[in-house]
Amino acid sequence: MKQVRSKAYLAQPGLKLSKHATFEDLGSTQKELKKELREIRKNLGDFQNTLYAHGKYAVLICLQGMDTAGKDSLIREVFKDCNVNGVEVHSFKVPTELERDHDYIWRHYIALPAKGKFGAFNRTHYENVLVTKVHPEYILGENIPGIHKVEDIDKEFWNKRYDQINNFEDHIVENGTIIFKFYLHLSKEEQRQRLLRRLRLEQKHWKFSPGDLKERKLWDIYRECYEEAISKTTKARAPWYVIPADNKPAARVIVASILLEELKKYSDIKEPELDDEIKANLETYRAQLEKE
Repeated sequence: MKQVRSKAYLAQPGLKLSKHATFEDLGSTQKELKKELREIRKNLGDFQNTLYAHGKYAVLICLQGMDTAGKDSLIREVFKDCNVNGVEVHSFKVPTELERDHDYIWRHYIALPAKGKFGAFNRTHYENVLVTKVHPEYILGENIPGIHKVEDIDKEFWNKRYDQINNFEDHIVENGTIIFKFYLHLSKEEQRQRLLRRLRLEQKHWKFSPGDLKERKLWDIYRECYEEAISKTTKARAPWYVIPADNKPAARVIVASILLEELKKYSDIKEPELDDEIKANLETYRAQLEKE
């Protein structure tokens, strides 16, 4: 199997998605990919236990991608061997009335994982420079001072919003959150096949919405928005990775491998040492229990 190296998928400023592959098989069969994922996710589960014991870091995994890119199933498969109490998953839908009464980052901030836990955001704060940029009329619902009509939403507005997102991520990194941002890079043809599958299989009907077809017509506009958003916000402390998403098993292995490779670099994340007095009396405690 081809070895996964995180640098190979790291996004750079000036990103052009047309230059990135949407399909990868890592030189392996589907069976081999599933076996590899089982091994990696066990290690991720062990790491999460240590992360919890250490208690000074949280890990935030941000997943973005076109409809049908495989975000839900990736979360399910990659974190299957983690303690269920150690992974918090949030799927962000259309903002509620309460959420619209706050700034656009508020609902994401309050959903951040606690120290010792993994947090997975299925769609993220980046929706606020993606969907809202394709549909700028949505911004009017945020009731922002000085924004009265779509024409008020100019390039400066979007640049400020990128700066706000970068500042938000800088703040949480400085306070112990390790950030990974994954763009699941899906081809338009593969999306078509996945939408057709939702229509063919009755058990998948609930996933289909006519709105999916309307948004599909805006494919090229969304791609341009992703390219700009990723280029403006991929930073050393909060990097973006472009993941080929046409082959789901390979995409899961790549994401899991990047997580494990990068998290292992945090050599300070260790299980805490026992107090010297407790350590010196371990045999005494064991003897007490054995005598019961």
